[in-house]
This record gives sequence, structure tokens and C-alpha cells, in this order.
Amino acid sequence: MAFSFLQKISRAIAGKSRVDDDTLDNIEEALIESDMGVDTTLKIIDRLEERVARDKIVSFDELTGYLRDEIGALLDIDAPAAPDLSASKPFVILVVGVNGVGKTTTIGKLARYFSGKGLRVMLGAADTFRAAAVDQLDIWAARAGVPVVKQKMGSDPASVAFDTVKSAVAKGVDVVLID
Repeated sequence: MAFSFLQKISRAIAGKSRVDDDTLDNIEEALIESDMGVDTTLKIIDRLEERVARDKIVSFDELTGYLRDEIGALLDIDAPAAPDLSASKPFVILVVGVNGVGKTTTIGKLARYFSGKGLRVMLGAADTFRAAAVDQLDIWAARAGVPVVKQKMGSDPASVAFDTVKSAVAKGVDVVLID
């Protein structure tokens, strides 16, 4: 059974009268499993340890509020607002980068996020050279309940991207994510 980040945090402190080392270890594990990154997780855990020692955080609400504040503080608060996804249809996000950094996983999570917000999402499997890339994107598409446009291995990635956007326009899709 998959648990959300907040469910893992809730389980980590359930029945506890205080936040102890086991609780902090469980929170650290939940942060890492949530793709927070090791460096960021360690910063959050260090700050949480300081706060627990100082403020004696014990309740779930206190802990989640502190985590929300800490994660927000680590983000660039002055960053520009998220793009207006309704400004152009479809809104196309092309994800590129070196192999093994989590592009396809991120695309899957974004697909689930956007579809959960009521947007129509489509994926494009343009990574036609990496073994199992299309299969991996298929799995994420199924999890998110969104369609995926794909061609056979070795196909021209640009043609996959073009076909994906063309299909998305024809179907009134809101967001296109191309891997």
C-alpha cells in the first residue's frame, strides 16, 4: 500500500507524546521517499531537531505546520508565479536531461498532479532510444490515468513530440508532458 507523505508523517508520530529519534528517522525516510533529496532532507531534519529541542513539538498539526514552513523557507519565495496553464492550449512541458535523474518519474508525478487538478493531460514518449523508456512512461501514464502517445523504439523523437501536440490539440488537452 502506498502512503502519501503526510500519511507517513502521521504514522511516524501517531501515539507519541513527543518527537523522538525514531520519529525523526521516520520523517527523514518519508522526506527522501518523497523525492525531497538528501541534502534538503538533512537540512530539514537538522532544523526540525533544533525546533523540537527548543519548542517541544508534539502534535501532528504542529509538526506539519513546521515542515510546511521549513520547506517553504528552503524554496525561493521570490520565484516567479507558476505559468498560467489556461493561457495556451495545450500548455507543453518538454523535459530533457541526462539519463537516470528522474525525468520520467517526475513527468508521471506531474501528470498525476495536473489530472488531479481537473486538467486533461497527455504524455509523449519521445525518449525513443533508452531501453524501457516507453514502457516506464506507459506505467506512469496508467497510474495517472492519462493517455500516452508513442512510436516504436528508434523513432525520431521530434516526430513523437509533434504527434503528441497534434493529438493534444485535436482532443482539447490542457497539458502535454513530453519525455
